[in-house]
Order: sequence, then structure tokens, then C-alpha cells
Amino acid sequence: MAIPWDSIRSLALFFGPILIPKAISYYRSVRSAPRDYGLSVQPVPERIRLTLTLVFGVCLVYLVKSLPWLGPENIFVRTQSRLQIPVDVLFNRIAPLRADGALTPQDQSLRNKFVNLESRLLYLQFGPDVLADCPFCNADDPRSYFYYALPSILWPHIANLLILAVVTSSSWSGKYGNQWRTLATIAAGVLAAVEIYLVSSYNYQANARALRLNEIDNFYWVMRTCRLVALATLDGLLGWALYLSSTNRAFVQVPSAAERVEMTNRALMSVKSKLSALGIVKNTALRDEDLRSRGQAYWHTEVRLMSEAMEEREVVEGVNDALSNRIDIQAITRDAENYAESVLQPLRASPLTSESQKDR
Repeated sequence: MAIPWDSIRSLALFFGPILIPKAISYYRSVRSAPRDYGLSVQPVPERIRLTLTLVFGVCLVYLVKSLPWLGPENIFVRTQSRLQIPVDVLFNRIAPLRADGALTPQDQSLRNKFVNLESRLLYLQFGPDVLADCPFCNADDPRSYFYYALPSILWPHIANLLILAVVTSSSWSGKYGNQWRTLATIAAGVLAAVEIYLVSSYNYQANARALRLNEIDNFYWVMRTCRLVALATLDGLLGWALYLSSTNRAFVQVPSAAERVEMTNRALMSVKSKLSALGIVKNTALRDEDLRSRGQAYWHTEVRLMSEAMEEREVVEGVNDALSNRIDIQAITRDAENYAESVLQPLRASPLTSESQKDR
């Protein structure tokens, strides 16, 4: 039953002022989360790039399969016939459309089933394969067709769920895919449950009042298209979420305490290795007589050039003007003392300094 437009408008006016600010606030928090944790936008990781390629390919396959001419044939649409057309007339129109001019085994099975209007209505609900191939179904028990059709309804959802399980596994997409694994599984289950509910609760008897072809509700074909488009949309949203989270644009997972400690340790080890390399280079330069003489000559020249530059009249006047009018010498001196104190304080309290003082 359709929901009246007035009810929809009333609900929108009531819930809109409540939900829209919350949605905007959530969007802003999601967008600002990477900056809050000091993370910058990064390129798409190689593993996620392969995952996105697979997801894009699956979405493309779903969208192509949703095209009407790639779906099962609807004999009423193909022959432009009314639902109440006599059986012989209907299949006489179908025979010339076949490759060899003869009816296929499925056509023969449908011809035997189309003995009453009930079978034609079930054909529009469950499609040609279910009506022609079910060995135990009959029009007196419409639910039997639903039970037979249930595996074919669930199979696309199960296949898509397997694809989602692969692309969100830790071995395939790492922590970025695992972040969306539970949500993607729930969404896939909801889609399957919604389709099962719509098929089981569909009022197929409504087509009995359709006297013209354009009045017929081709439920099976519409539901097939909606199913494939919904699966493509789900996979597309998953790919979009993977892209945002893997590049630190949104939906960033907060690093755990252990991960933060590990990152800090790696940064400290990197600094330590650089300082060690610098110390080795410096010791090598000081131990080598030629390098040591070159270094001393460089600094003697540097001091001489700076002294000569500072003795020029224009430089002296500029420095005096800056010191007297623009620069707070006391503030600079105080900042320099604070900085030197903060740098030297850990060294004064370190165990190495204490041991060296004891040795002395």
C-alpha cells in the first residue's frame, strides 16, 4: 500500500530538523577525524587498489546483467499479448520467434501450465524458470512456487556475500577491509531479507484485473533488476568507504595504545639511527687529517666573511635600527635561555651524564 504524500511530508517536517543537524555534525566529525589524530591524506595502498578494481568489476557485471534484454524472456511482452490471451494463440505467436521455428522444452512446459489464469499470475511473480521447471508445484498451492524459488532468490545474495567476505578479509585488504566487514555482512543480509519479504508478500492476484499489456505488473523482472542494482549499489558503497578509509580522508580508525607506542618506538629508532650515522660521519671527519683541515679552513673562512660583512656601514646601521625599534632583545634572550634549558635538562638528568660525572 502506497504511503500518502501528506504523511511523507509531515514525517519529513517532523524528523528533518532533528536528523539533518545530526547528519551534518556526523559528516563534519568524520571528515575532521584524520586531522584530529595527526593523519594526513595518503595514496591508495596497492592492496586496496586491487580490491577496488575487483569491486568495480563486480558492480559493472551487476549493472550489465540488470539490462532488460539480458534477463529471462517475458513471453507476454515478447509477443505483445494480453494476459487473457488463449494458450494456442500465445504459443503460435512464440513459435516463429524461435531459432528453428519450434517451441523449446521450456515453452512446452509453460504451455502445459498455462491452463488457467492462476498459473499466468504466478508466472509474473516467479518467472519462467520456476513455473516451467518445478516438479512438485501446482497452482492450487501458490506457496510451493515460493519454496522452489527461494534458492534462486538467495543465490545472488550468497554469491555477493562471499565476494564481500573476500574483499573485506584481513589477508586481502588488511585492516581497512576488516573495518567494514561486519557492516557489509549485515547490509547484505538485510538486502536478502527485504527481497524475500517482498516476494513472499506480493499480491500476485492484482494482475488479474489487468486487461491491457501496459497494465501488467511484471514483478519478477522488476525485482530482478532491483536486486542487481541494489547489489551493485552495496558493493559500490563498500568500495567508496574503502577508498576514504584507506586514504585517511574519512572513517579513520583510532590507533590503539599498543599501535601508538609502536609508532613512537619506530620514530625514536629512526632518530637514533640518524644520530648514530651523524656521529660516525663526524668521527670519521675528525680522525682524518685532510678532512679535519678542510673543516677548520671552512669555518675560519666563514668567520672571516661574517666579520667583514658585519663591519660594513650599511649592515651596522640596519642592525642598530632593528635592535632599537623592532626587536625585543630581552624577549629573545629569555626564549633562548628557555630553549637551551629545555634541551640541556634531560641531558643533565640522564644516567649517562651521572656515570660520566662519577668517573670524573
